[in-house]
Amino acid sequence: MRMEPKIGKHFTLAVLAFLGLAVGAHAGMGQLKEVFKWKQVDFKLADEAARTAAIKSGEFKQANNLPLGIEVWEDKVFITVPRWKSGVISTLNYVKKNSGESPLLIPYPDLETNSVSQAPYDTKIVNTFRVRADECDRLWVMDAGLNNILEDPQLLSPPKLLIFDLKTDKLLRTFPLQAGDIKEDSFFANIVVDVDKNKCDEAFGYMPDLGSYGLVVYDWKNNETYRVKHHYFHFDPLAGNYHIGGVNFQWTDGLFGIALGPRGDDGFRTMYFHPLSSTREFAVSTKIIQNKTIASDSYYQYRVLGSRGPDTQATSSFLDLPSGVIFYTQVNRDGVGCWNSKKHENEYSADTNGLVSSDNQTMIFPNDLKVDRDSNLWVLTDRLPNFIYKHLDENEINYRVLSAPVSSLIKGTVCE
Repeated sequence: MRMEPKIGKHFTLAVLAFLGLAVGAHAGMGQLKEVFKWKQVDFKLADEAARTAAIKSGEFKQANNLPLGIEVWEDKVFITVPRWKSGVISTLNYVKKNSGESPLLIPYPDLETNSVSQAPYDTKIVNTFRVRADECDRLWVMDAGLNNILEDPQLLSPPKLLIFDLKTDKLLRTFPLQAGDIKEDSFFANIVVDVDKNKCDEAFGYMPDLGSYGLVVYDWKNNETYRVKHHYFHFDPLAGNYHIGGVNFQWTDGLFGIALGPRGDDGFRTMYFHPLSSTREFAVSTKIIQNKTIASDSYYQYRVLGSRGPDTQATSSFLDLPSGVIFYTQVNRDGVGCWNSKKHENEYSADTNGLVSSDNQTMIFPNDLKVDRDSNLWVLTDRLPNFIYKHLDENEINYRVLSAPVSSLIKGTVCE
């Protein structure tokens, strides 16, 4: 893997995989409720002296801290702050649900684990975009390993998985991706976990490689990884042009969004997936994905579901098991889309996909979303295009976390 990736190609892609485009008139926020909002994020440090020292040393530059990924576990809302630029003091953080409208971010599991001021980095969290809490109360952290992406990129460690026990906040396991997992333009910005709460030692982690069009699978039981390839992991050349927040750019990002359906009678699940620069959705059984000898050689086991229609490129997706509804970000439409995998199992089209919420002020760049165990949708928006290409006005609300019950969001839509 190169130390200096093609910033204009895949990092802006992966990264910017989180942008939302205005859709015209103020569309209204639907039933999504604003839980948190920030003009700029700040952190809970030891004391004011520590904060002053961090600013003086350049370890903390407030304007360079942009929240991007979200996960919810019990009373914690995890928020990632990728190291796009220098001065990000902590890349993995959390706030409590009831901690007010603009809470300080608390480094997880602590500040030291998030510090990149000095080596070694093998158990440090260098740079994370998305994390996932599993059914066994473990937090899976996908660490891209690349620091200061937009200014002076440095690969401090290979891309790696770090897995924490959420009950004790202790690091359970780290696994650096192997040479065969990583290609020249690889970039890992997402992690999806497949596990049964009664079989915690049989977990699989799915890590899409949006830069080099592959999927890396981590097998917990055997403590090993392998790489899967398929044509459907590639981007669509007709869906790589974006107009977001007044900025026109082209992305070639491949496989990114992955959502898992319920476990079937055979013990496996349907993996729904899509490249970022695409409007199509695909599916395959995890029975194929979890078999490393056939995963890349079973072309016809992968299915094309259909297209959502023009300008429907999506980053994150998540399936709510009780309703069967897949929610996904709509980066070109400042909103969140939906498709009911039960009701429309064999029909995937613009007619069977809906928009549950859209707002060209509060939902500029819906970056990440999750559904919690009580079937509440959580969405993080962050105006990423302005952050990268222009600047963010520190006097405006730039970052938001929104939430609502799934049942209220889909009521009256094609996804109900």
